[in-house]
Amino acid sequence: MSGQQHPDSWAGRTVELEVGSVAHGGHCVSRLDGRVVFVRHALPGEIVLAEVTEDKGGSFCRADAVRVLRSSPHRVEPVCPLAAPGLCGGCDWQHAAPQVQRELKAQVVSEQLRRLAGLDRTVEVEALPGGPLGWRSRVRLVADAEGRPGLRAHRSHRVIPLAGCPISVPGAMDDAMARTWRPGTELEITRDGEGRTHLRELTTVRGRDKSRQIKGGIAVQHAAGRDWRLAAHGFWQVHPAAADALADVVGEWADAPAGGRAWDLYAGVGLFASVLAEQVGRHGDVLAVESGRRAVADGEANLADLPQVRWRAGQVDRVLAGAGERPDVVVLDPPRKGAGAAVVRAIAAGAPDRIVYVACDPAALARDIATFAGHGYHLHELRAFDAFPMTHHVECVALLRA
Repeated sequence: MSGQQHPDSWAGRTVELEVGSVAHGGHCVSRLDGRVVFVRHALPGEIVLAEVTEDKGGSFCRADAVRVLRSSPHRVEPVCPLAAPGLCGGCDWQHAAPQVQRELKAQVVSEQLRRLAGLDRTVEVEALPGGPLGWRSRVRLVADAEGRPGLRAHRSHRVIPLAGCPISVPGAMDDAMARTWRPGTELEITRDGEGRTHLRELTTVRGRDKSRQIKGGIAVQHAAGRDWRLAAHGFWQVHPAAADALADVVGEWADAPAGGRAWDLYAGVGLFASVLAEQVGRHGDVLAVESGRRAVADGEANLADLPQVRWRAGQVDRVLAGAGERPDVVVLDPPRKGAGAAVVRAIAAGAPDRIVYVACDPAALARDIATFAGHGYHLHELRAFDAFPMTHHVECVALLRA
């Protein structure tokens, strides 16, 4: 029956584990009595006592390392006391030195490419400027039963109230933390490129979702040699240095010819479209496709000086189905789930010379790379960036060629 615990569940048990390799999702793999245990707050090579937190009776369960019996030499003291078992789920790797965090993420990217795309590739995850703390410019908080803002525990709706957050841009959360809120209220916080804080309140009243902008509303960002004005809580890179870093790689690998045609798919407000437009010039053409209508409106306003950019609002697969054109290069930056077979098929049907794929999830990237291979496009170059220090997330850019 739904909600009942499996009769042989290990949930609540404390077990001794020898920690194995890192896995996608911010945990490591251990094995006990023929079952896989995904254990958080541990590092490869350690021996830990772990409390089983979730067990649905299948071939695996989940656990938190609550005591370290043999410590890794790479273990460090977390900078936040809430980065601990049963507490805040916002960070995964505060207990690992920053260089080791990047090595663990590189192993994950390599493993996903090998397992899902059949590729053996050594990966380096590159640090972005600014260090591992104070980088998070966008935060979503929720008020607990007493109205205190916080973050949820890992894989839980339970709210952990915060006094601050060391990975967030200093001062960004001050306005939200200065008061109490209606329990269950969600708060969206953005610190923009001008150092201004934007705060929005999201509530559900009698079954209806409502939002109220409390401070700000139009963010100003700076990237790719341009100033951008956009909805403060729309899509933009979370790390202040990420937009420029990604735009630089996309520009280098896209190398769109003067007078040529390019596609920018899942275009957001047009960061990569602006780079492509400069490459193709006034006699070229850039098709920017984005499903969010507010993002399209912001993109049209920000790139009004680049008439070679054509905007289409809609789902990428549907727009491309009627495109009827051959691009020289395609850039895509899909959501976490990836592009999927229909979009890959539509891109391949356009027969571009090069495809530049920006990905925030290595598993989705690897699956799509495998699908592209079935259409004759293969991985040529790959770079990875630590755009989310202290978490398991990593940003990749892949170049595929026929």
